[in-house]
Amino acid sequence: MTDLKAVSISRDPDTADTSVRRRSLMAACSAHAVHDGLTDLIYVLLPIWQAQFSISYALVGLLRGSYSGMMAGFQLLASRLAKRWGRERMLAGGTALAGIAYLIAGQAGGLTVLVIALLLGGLGASTQHPLASSLITDTHEDGGGVKEALAQYNFAGDIGKTLIPGLMGILLVVMSWQASVTLVGLLGLAAAGVLWWLIPVRGEQASNKGAAAQAITGTGSASGLRALLLTGTLDSAVRMGFLTFLPFLLKSKGAGTAGIGFALSLLFVGGAFGKLFCGYLGARIGMMKTVWVTESATSLLILLAVWLPLVGMMAMLPLLGLALNGTSSVLYGAVPELAGAGKREQAFALFYTGTIGGGALSPVLFGRLGDAAGVHAALITLAAILLFTLPLSWQVQREVGS
Repeated sequence: MTDLKAVSISRDPDTADTSVRRRSLMAACSAHAVHDGLTDLIYVLLPIWQAQFSISYALVGLLRGSYSGMMAGFQLLASRLAKRWGRERMLAGGTALAGIAYLIAGQAGGLTVLVIALLLGGLGASTQHPLASSLITDTHEDGGGVKEALAQYNFAGDIGKTLIPGLMGILLVVMSWQASVTLVGLLGLAAAGVLWWLIPVRGEQASNKGAAAQAITGTGSASGLRALLLTGTLDSAVRMGFLTFLPFLLKSKGAGTAGIGFALSLLFVGGAFGKLFCGYLGARIGMMKTVWVTESATSLLILLAVWLPLVGMMAMLPLLGLALNGTSSVLYGAVPELAGAGKREQAFALFYTGTIGGGALSPVLFGRLGDAAGVHAALITLAAILLFTLPLSWQVQREVGS
């Protein structure tokens, strides 16, 4: 199969390069959609598992944290192993492991097996972000359009977050949760096979080519990467903190269960298009200007969400979602520009580890603030913290331009 892939894309150089870029983007977007969908699927299953196994909210948090913790903690290792075994094997293998994890979860008769399954799922998911992002960067570098391609990749993740949990909701109407989870596991295995076929051989070769190009053109910027990491961590922390408090804010304004669900849909739809739109905007006007626009708008709109009545708040939620989620696409696009020679995978892994870790800790830290001072005070604090990203993005831009 590998030889056939090599032959199919080697006939004409220009056509081959276009084919490599297209197939690499399709593979990365598919991986992002599947993995993000499998990750957010846990939110649908947590209430079912709580009732099935009679567990406390603390153990519910453990189930969610076991998956996200493994995913965040092993991204750096995944990027290192890819240098030895290749992106194709690691990315397809990680997707297969995530599928196997759901197959195991579907057979779980107790909490121990379920925790083991989620740990394996998080381990498999750790391969996706650093490897798929760097695959896009390396294959699109010569032809241009890296930032636009990363925006499409980012958008694909939100599509997966919508489709796979939605599919689970439909399956749960007609069959047991065990059978539904097993089918999703089979979907993960099928996706792994598609990725194995889809990632072009020259996409693998582009990894070595990209590393060599970086070695010639420069050593990156450690200070710029640190500033970018802190910017992404703060952005992710505010986003996750806001999502944690949003249902309670809506409830305080008189929204019922259906209203809260509709409000979240409005926010997520705006967020999905924000990732696509802001990635392209960043390629046109630059990273710093885009971050200043999106983060300033997010901070202002969070304050408006606190002060507006329910109808006004619902009307502005799509715009808030666009600004809230859009910044991440711009930040991803700056990672390859700041990475050191041959260290793109590690740079992406470090960036995703920081952002996912910040998003995981934020609800805990700001939840305590909410308990002590109230939801409104916590949200106002989030809006203020977000403004720290403005000088940080200026530092990133200075390093990128130097």
